[in-house]
Order: sequence, then structure tokens, then C-alpha cells
Amino acid sequence: MFQINHIKNQKTNSNVLEISNAKNNSFAKISLNKGASIQELTIGNHSIIKEMKSIPYSKTYASSLLFPFANRIKNGTYNYKAEKFQLDINEIELHNAMHGLVYNKTFEVINENCDRNSASIKLVYKEKNLNKGFPYTYSFYVEYILTNTVLTINVEVENTSSKSFPFTIGWHPYFFSSNLENSKIVFDAKKKLKLDEKCITEKVINNIHSKGFTIKNIFLDDCYVLDDNKEVVFKTPYYKLSLNSSETDSYVQLYTPPYKNAIAIEPTTGVSDSFNNGIGLKELLPQSKYIINWNLKVESNSKK
Repeated sequence: MFQINHIKNQKTNSNVLEISNAKNNSFAKISLNKGASIQELTIGNHSIIKEMKSIPYSKTYASSLLFPFANRIKNGTYNYKAEKFQLDINEIELHNAMHGLVYNKTFEVINENCDRNSASIKLVYKEKNLNKGFPYTYSFYVEYILTNTVLTINVEVENTSSKSFPFTIGWHPYFFSSNLENSKIVFDAKKKLKLDEKCITEKVINNIHSKGFTIKNIFLDDCYVLDDNKEVVFKTPYYKLSLNSSETDSYVQLYTPPYKNAIAIEPTTGVSDSFNNGIGLKELLPQSKYIINWNLKVESNSKK
């Protein structure tokens, strides 16, 4: 039987939900006041996501949901319908706006359910204020469904304003391996993005590692254009993780942080500076909805 526990700590101003099954070999810790991000995740007794306590969340954006833009907007500026907008700069060293506007918002629980085989939690953040760089209202829903082998994330965005707005969307999880150097990333991507010194997209180029690669000791901060097969597989010594997106136009951003044996594998619907270059950019009409889901499946390797 799965169960959901609500845990509040007034001293640390934390408000979290913990999902677990009877054997405690599937577990998720969700922080409501850190953008409904998953701070810990265990599936099938494999610790997939760990809380990165030595680096502040404001630096890692660990497991944050990225909206209305994934990745970066150069200098935080963009034009939409002949009007210029200025987003807050939160990547100071490169002078970019980064990772959207909901990563630090507080979500509320609107539904939860448990049974023998799974647990589900549906959360919402309703934006009623007009951000100067994104002057629109919207409701952002996320549903997490955890089983013994799978995590499903269903996201729904509703434009509650009277005007259309541009957007991309993504998820920023860090996955852990017992040996990252000997782990592999497998995906189909004939194209990737060339980035400038500010990590802003310059152009689309050919990808010489079109089927993936062994990570070894290379530093990654790269974005790939996924082919028709949207699956990204992370093969570690002890488990295999398969990540799928429902979105037709899909990208994956790979990043290796200064944290041992961790890698960010970020599914997104757009790329850096999408508000200006239009790559993956979508538009949501007033009173309309956009829905996407990500499916994460974990299997044990025979080595264990």
C-alpha cells in the first residue's frame, strides 16, 4: 500500500510531501515551496534523485519545473507582438534570465490518491500577478504518479489572461549514478545546438554522437534535438532509466554539475533564447490549455 505524508517545518519554512510504498523501495519527496520540485526519488530500491544539500536550490534548480521558458533568455529581453519585455536577471554572471518563473513558487495540493499499486498527487500554482517581463496570468498544474517502477509527470498550463503568450516548458532533474564516468546516455539526435560563451543558442549543427555516448570525464552543458524516437536512456552500473516525452518537438539538455556522480538530463520543448530565436517556441491562446507528460521508468541491471 502506498501512503502520502504531509510534513511542515516552520523553523526551516519547508512544506513537503513524502510518498512511499509499504516496502519503502519507492519513495518521493516533493517540496511545495520550491516550485513543487522532487527533491528525493527512489524507484525499485534505486536512489535516482538525491537532495543536493551542499549546493543551494537557487543555484542548482534541482528538479524544478521550467515555465514559461526553459533554459535561458539572453539578457532577459525579448519581443512579442511588437512589444519589448525585460525579465529579471537571475543568472548574474552571464546576465541571463534562467529557468522560468515557477521554480520558487509555492504550490497547493488539490487532489491526492493512494492504493496498493500507486500514489498520485495533483498540485497547482495560480499566477494572479502580472510579472513585468511576463505580464500574463496562468494556472500551472502538475500531477505526480508513482508506482514501484515508474514516475509519471503530467503538466497542464492554462492561460487565464485575456491575451496570448509565448512559452516553452521543461523539467530539470539531476540523476545519480554510482559511477558516472562509466554510465551511458543513449538517444537518437542527428542535430544539436551550438552555444556561445553565454550558453545562448547560436545555430543548429550536426551531432557526431547521434546515438549517445559514455560520459567518461567530459563536462556537459549541451542541448540536443531529439529525432522521432523521443526516449532518452541513462544506463548506470546498477539501473537503467528510460525517460519519454509526449511532445512531438522535443529537446534534451545535458549538464554535469560540480557534484560527484550527478548529471542533469532535462527534457524540454524549446532551447536557450527560444523567445528570440523561436526554436521550439509555442503560443498559448487566452483560456486555452497545453498538456505534456513525462514518463520515467527504472529497471535493475543484472550487475547488481
